[in-house]
Amino acid sequence: MVKLLLERKDVDPDRPDRNGQTPITWAARNGHEAVVKLLLERKDVNPDRLDVCGQTPITWAARSGHEAVVKLLLGRKDVNPDRPDWDRQTPISCAAENGHEAVVKLLLERKDVNPDRLDNYGQTPISLAGLNGHEAVVKLLLERQDVNPDRLGMYRQTPITWAAKNGHEALVKLLLWRKAVNPDRLDVYGRTPITWAAMNGHEAVVKLLLRRKAVDPDRPDWDRQTPISWAAENGHEAVVKLLLERKDVNPDRPDRNGQTPITWAARNGHKAVVKLLLGRKDINPDGLDKYGKTPTWWAANNRHEAVMMLLQEREGVNAHRPDI
Repeated sequence: MVKLLLERKDVDPDRPDRNGQTPITWAARNGHEAVVKLLLERKDVNPDRLDVCGQTPITWAARSGHEAVVKLLLGRKDVNPDRPDWDRQTPISCAAENGHEAVVKLLLERKDVNPDRLDNYGQTPISLAGLNGHEAVVKLLLERQDVNPDRLGMYRQTPITWAAKNGHEALVKLLLWRKAVNPDRLDVYGRTPITWAAMNGHEAVVKLLLRRKAVDPDRPDWDRQTPISWAAENGHEAVVKLLLERKDVNPDRPDRNGQTPITWAARNGHKAVVKLLLGRKDINPDGLDKYGKTPTWWAANNRHEAVMMLLQEREGVNAHRPDI
């Protein structure tokens, strides 16, 4: 059909649609190698035309993982393989973000491709691959000397922060082997990789990070919340258990509002976590926060009856303590 239409003088083979996408863009986007080849033979077809988002045919082919099409386009001198779109994302960023290892490999062979370029969101190809758990792509990028595995990106978060935050154990392991990677780096919220892993309940990642001497397992963020506090707030029993085994973790540390791990666990009705914390002698189950409320008050206020009863059974808890 394309061949037939290309024989017509009244057919424009490079006409963009309302999104600025031409026939070659669509063919590249959907991986139609033979059609791309046909269109590349035409002098009246621009193989590097920008659409309304600043994306070219090679950007779309890379994003979709169409290796053969990327190969074809890389053979053209009039195609820029490192052209950023309006978000400053390049073809290698798009391929890395979506885990297309073969395409990333192809692009890394080019001297005119920057494998460590920041986009508008402060993300590099390696941080995008780390964010989405694409281990093979991260491995490829780590082999490059011109890729910084600890580069600060959006919110001052590094590839290991993103990997830890999303529970990508294999990636965290990979990055921990690199001397250039700081496993305890603070982001814009004052949080470290272990804080994010604890917050999201990624037990295996927390375990990995706890093995590192450079990681402080009790480091508070700007709200004075520690990893155990975040794990307790979100009901991650296994992570709380892990952190309670550490002598360098204070299980009763108050945050900016005077709320301790047990306050957060009671407030959100996490019975198993409250039970764990009540097993500790160094926990005050009746402490007042900044608002004059106790863990029992929060449990009662939020109608967590089972938690309230647990707390009342603990010797030293005043069930009738008035608010201040």
